[in-house]
Amino acid sequence: MNKNIPGISAQVAAYLERIRYEGKVEPTATVLASLQEHHIHAVPYENLDILSGVPLSLDLEDLYDKIVVRRRGGYCFELNALFSWLLEELGFGVTHYFARFWRDEPQPPPMRRHHILRVEAEGDIYLCDVGVGGIVPVRPLLMADGIEQDQGQECYRFERDPFYGWMLCERKNGEWSRIYSFTEEAQLLQDYQMASYWCEHASESIFTHSAMVFIRTVEGRNTVAGEEFRIFTSRGVESWVPQTTEEYRQALEKHFGIVLG
Repeated sequence: MNKNIPGISAQVAAYLERIRYEGKVEPTATVLASLQEHHIHAVPYENLDILSGVPLSLDLEDLYDKIVVRRRGGYCFELNALFSWLLEELGFGVTHYFARFWRDEPQPPPMRRHHILRVEAEGDIYLCDVGVGGIVPVRPLLMADGIEQDQGQECYRFERDPFYGWMLCERKNGEWSRIYSFTEEAQLLQDYQMASYWCEHASESIFTHSAMVFIRTVEGRNTVAGEEFRIFTSRGVESWVPQTTEEYRQALEKHFGIVLG
């Protein structure tokens, strides 16, 4: 068990157990990739506190309590903030960036509202992100212009835009499209407070309208969009709408590990 690994705190050990990670803990590219992949498969993306009117906190102690102790999820400002703490505790160099999301947004998107991480490992620089409620890289991407980086059935590359900076792109049906863009201006964790507050309260925010829950699985992914649950596997898609509050809570626990208080 992780609690027996020398040199890590009880808090780090509990976090590693939360994401079901039992491997090495040195700050290497291999470990970084495994940590991100385990995180994405264990911790759901979700906006349920926003919909319930529960105020969000971006303080690390509160995020640790929510995600590790109470085994909930969150959105980018929560998930990437806490993941960065784990990486720094394990000896990785982390820089915080603001990104502008392009997928399914007006062109150009109206504002920067996504938190991403620049992580150093073994002399290379990687983009890490465990805070998107959709299909994005499961493993870190080497920050290098124009190199196609395959991850199973998905393929990504970076482009450079003279105004928007780095542009992360995905290949779909042979065509490249934008996911999000970012510039290399380092941020402090408190710099995300205003954007998170807007996402939490603005009527124009997608997070205030309906449930958004997502987690990767070995076979595919589980999602909630509004009231509809969708389970994607190699056999196809199973979808349904729970008919009672109790059915809804049971489905959240079964498919996402979320137990609502």
